[in-house]
Amino acid sequence: MADRQMRSILSLVRGRSGGERDSPERSMDPRADDQPPSPRSHVIDSAIYVDGRRDVTPELPEAFEFLKKTPGSMAWIGFYRPEDAVIVNVAEEFDLHELAVEDAIVAHQRPKADRYGDTLFVVLRPARYLDEAEEVDFGELHVFVGQNFVITVRHSETPDLSQVRRRMEGDPELLAKGPQAVFYAILDAVVDGYAPVVAGLQNDIDEIEVEVFDNKPGVSRRIYELSREVIEFQRATQPLLVMIEGLIAGAPKYGMDQEVQRHLRDVADHAITVAERVSGFRQMLHDILVVNSTMVAQAQNEHMTNLTEVSNAQNEEVKKISAWAAILFAPTLVGTIYGMNFEVMPEIHWWFGYPFAVLLMAAVCLTLYVVFKRRDWL
Repeated sequence: MADRQMRSILSLVRGRSGGERDSPERSMDPRADDQPPSPRSHVIDSAIYVDGRRDVTPELPEAFEFLKKTPGSMAWIGFYRPEDAVIVNVAEEFDLHELAVEDAIVAHQRPKADRYGDTLFVVLRPARYLDEAEEVDFGELHVFVGQNFVITVRHSETPDLSQVRRRMEGDPELLAKGPQAVFYAILDAVVDGYAPVVAGLQNDIDEIEVEVFDNKPGVSRRIYELSREVIEFQRATQPLLVMIEGLIAGAPKYGMDQEVQRHLRDVADHAITVAERVSGFRQMLHDILVVNSTMVAQAQNEHMTNLTEVSNAQNEEVKKISAWAAILFAPTLVGTIYGMNFEVMPEIHWWFGYPFAVLLMAAVCLTLYVVFKRRDWL
């Protein structure tokens, strides 16, 4: 059975190296192909613990043998971007399920917790806030939790599990409670690592609010980019609530220590707080986007109103100029005709011709003035 399982895993590795197979999560991620190639794999730390204290720090083959020969011992092995063959070797020694091994090899998984017999396989999405870039960097951590072993496969820079190991080694009483206590400590470190991210996102949202009311250009793009980060953060944190709830519900069945259960509930409280803050961020960004759209529309309306007012003012000036041009056109026409000085011309030698022409021009001008005045052109 084990040989058949290993052949299946090896076929997966060969298919992956030949580019024949990939995970749905990776294929649906447009950024997956942009990821830099993984550096050479290595073991971060490998140790055997007996009664909560570090006993030996052997190489992997020796660790397998020591674990089999020492009852009550526990192996804690940490990998950083391991090669496929290393995962296959570990899977063979600890009888890990091929589906879990496939997820650990391919990566790009969503947060989840699956049980395969006595082994718990967990995918976590740690995160860190990059101050200089003002963006969130998401990682991926896979954890195998068995009856006498904990195996971590880290595909990112975070979290720093060496600190978790030192913390647990400084508390032998808690470490003696076994792999489930180690898993609690890892989960606690991931959730605690969300706090700086929440603070960073809150600061970004505060800055965006100021930029929106200051009508700074480019704020819409920043709102959109931050919304994407918040959605990604929500995808990383939201599944933790169901995951921890399921672990606590199954604690009696899998013999989880009461103290570990209490610690998990504390982690659940922190995870709920983070999830609520992230949900609030998403709503805030939606509201900010609505306000920004409203302010942009108002600014456009004000601009159009100003243009309309200017256009109306120009129309008024054009009407006044046109009215005065019409008024002045009448005497100009009469004066032009009578100024041609033709010999044969009606009334040119009439004694009342000049007064009549002047009165005619004055009457026409006055009539036009009254008409334009009543129509508010003057």
